[in-house]
Amino acid sequence: MRSTVLYVLTVLIWGSTWLAIEYQLGVVAPEVSLVYRFSIAALLMWAYCLIKQLPMQFSIKNHFFFMTLACCNFGFNYLILYWAQNYLSSAMTSIAFSTLLIMNIINTRIFFGRPIAPRMFIGAILGLAGIVGLFWQDVKTLDFASEAIIGLGLSLAGTFVASLGNMTSVRNSRNNIGIMQGNAWGMLYGSVFLFIFTLISGSEFSLDTRLPYIASLLYLSIFGTVIAFACYFVLLKDIGPEKASYSVVLFPVVAVTLSMMFEGFVWQTSTMIGFVLVLTGNIVVLTPVHRLRRLFASDKPLKQG
Repeated sequence: MRSTVLYVLTVLIWGSTWLAIEYQLGVVAPEVSLVYRFSIAALLMWAYCLIKQLPMQFSIKNHFFFMTLACCNFGFNYLILYWAQNYLSSAMTSIAFSTLLIMNIINTRIFFGRPIAPRMFIGAILGLAGIVGLFWQDVKTLDFASEAIIGLGLSLAGTFVASLGNMTSVRNSRNNIGIMQGNAWGMLYGSVFLFIFTLISGSEFSLDTRLPYIASLLYLSIFGTVIAFACYFVLLKDIGPEKASYSVVLFPVVAVTLSMMFEGFVWQTSTMIGFVLVLTGNIVVLTPVHRLRRLFASDKPLKQG
C-alpha cells in the first residue's frame, strides 16, 4: 500500500514539473533559478531534520557521496535539462527522460553487479527506436545542429547524470544513511555548487516577480524537489531502482497531457509512434517474462455460448 501511494505521488508530481519548468525559463538564467529552487528545498529539508532531531553527522567518505548526489540529482542534471527545455517542449523532454529506466538498469549492473535479463535488450531497442521516431523529422535530415537534436542530446545527457545520482542514493541507503538526511545534505551541497557555477559563469542574480515564475518556483522547490525526491528515494530503498523506475513509465503520460492542454503540443504520426515505442520498451524492460507470457497467452479454451 505504501509503495502504491508513493508511486502515485511521484508520477503526478514529476509528471507536472516539466510544465512548471517552462515558467522558469526566459527572464532568469536557469542556473540562478536552480540556486533559488534548491536553496529553498535545502532550508525545508534541514528544518525537518532538525525538528525531528535526526542525526546529521557523517564521515568524510559519506560527505563525498553527498556531494556526488548533489551534482547528479540536485544540481547539474537539472541544469542540463533546463537547457534542454530551451529547445524542446516539456512533453518531448519528459519522454526523452524516460530512458532513465534503461540507464538505471545498465548502471545497476555496472555498479552493483546485478545481471541484465535478455528482455532488457529488447526493451532498449524499442526505446531507441522510439527516440528516433520522436525526433524523426530532424534525424532523417542528419542536421545535428538543429534545435531538436541539440535538445535531445542535452536531455539524454541530463538523464544519464540523474541515473548516476540514483546509483549514489542506492549506495547511501545500503550504508544505512537516512533518506531525509541524505537529501538534506545533497540539496545543501547542490545549492552551493550551483551558486559557485553561477558566479563563475557571470550570470546575474535576478528575480522574476510575476506570479507564474514565483508559483512555479515554489511548486518545484516544495513538491518537485522535497516531496517527490523523498517519495522516489524511499521507493529506491524499498524495492530497488528497476521497480522504482515504473514511475518513469507513467509520468511522461502526465507531462504530455499537460503539454497538450497548456503548450498546444500537437501529435504527429512519427511522434505518436515514437511515444508508443518508448513506453512499450519501458514496459518490456520492467515486466518479467512469465508475466508477458501470461499476458499474451491464448491457450485458454473459448467458452461456448
